[in-house]
Amino acid sequence: MNEHTNDVAAIDRLAADYNRLKAEIGKVIVGQEEVVKLVLMSIFSDGHSLLVGVPGLAKTLLIKTISDVLELSFKRVQFTPDLMPSDITGTEILDEHRNFKFLKGPIFANIILADEINRTPPKTQAALLEAMQERNVTMGGDIHPLPLPFFVLATQNPIEQEGTYPLPEAQLDRFMFNITLDYPSFAEEVNVVKGTTTDNKPQLSKIINAEQILQYQHLIRRIPIADNVLEYAVRLAGSTRPGTSGAKAEATQYLAWGAGPRASQYLVLGAKTHAAIHGKYSPDMEDVRAVALPVLRHRILKNYKAEAEGISVETIIERMM
Repeated sequence: MNEHTNDVAAIDRLAADYNRLKAEIGKVIVGQEEVVKLVLMSIFSDGHSLLVGVPGLAKTLLIKTISDVLELSFKRVQFTPDLMPSDITGTEILDEHRNFKFLKGPIFANIILADEINRTPPKTQAALLEAMQERNVTMGGDIHPLPLPFFVLATQNPIEQEGTYPLPEAQLDRFMFNITLDYPSFAEEVNVVKGTTTDNKPQLSKIINAEQILQYQHLIRRIPIADNVLEYAVRLAGSTRPGTSGAKAEATQYLAWGAGPRASQYLVLGAKTHAAIHGKYSPDMEDVRAVALPVLRHRILKNYKAEAEGISVETIIERMM
C-alpha cells in the first residue's frame, strides 16, 4: 500500500516536472507542442525518437534546447557520406606502452543528436544499432557500457534524396516514435521571426537530472495497465500484419508488411507515459490511440496499391483505429 501511495505521488511529480519542462522549452521553441510532448515522452519511456521534417523547422534547435533544460551530457554527430563507424563509437589506439587503449567516441553521452541520419551509408548507420538496443558498444571484444540514461534523437529531411541512404528497417524499428514536424501557423511564424531577429537570448534553467529521469523510467514501467487496454494495444499492432488472422481489411488491401512485437511494447509504454504526464494513474484506450501514429507509422510498409491510390500511412492507421 505504501509503495502504491509513493508511486501515486511520483506520478504527480512527473506530471508537474513535464509541465515545467514544456514551459522552459517554450521560451525557445514556438509552437510544435505535440512534437515537444512526444520527444519528452520518449525520454521518460527510455526510447529513441526520429524527427522528420523539412529544413528550418527547428528540429536540431529543439533537441539542443531539450538537452539544455536537462542535466545531461549532450553530443551532436553530423552524419555525412564519409562518416565512419569509428567516428561515432570510438577507436582503439596504441599508447606509449604499446597497449591498446580505447578512445571513446561521441556516442558516450546521455543525449545523442544524430543530425540528418540518412546522409550516411548503412555501414555507419548500423554502428548505432547495438548502442540503441543494448546501451553498450563492443570494441575489440570488450564491452563498453554507455552512460544512462541514453537517448538517440535523430533528424531526417524527407525532401532531398540526392546523396541519402534509406534507413534499414531494423534500425527504424529501434526508434520508439517517428515524429513528423509541420510548418508553423502564421501567428507562430510571426513569433518565431520576432524572437530570432533580435539580440535577446532566453536563459534556460535545468529542470531535472539523470537520476530523476532514471527514476521516472522505472516508475513508468510500474504503472498498472488493465488487461483489456493491453490487449487492445496488441490487437492494434497485430491488425497491421497482412495475411494473419488478426489483420484488418485495410492491412490486407494496402500493406506489404506490418508492425512487429516491438510496436506492441511501445504502444503500452507510450500509453503509460501519456497517462502519467496528464496526471492519470493508469492508461486507457485513448492513451493507446494517442501514441498509435508515431509508434506505427515507421513500422508498416505500404504496397503498390496504396502507392497508386495515394493513400498515406497515417490514413491507414486512422482507419484501423
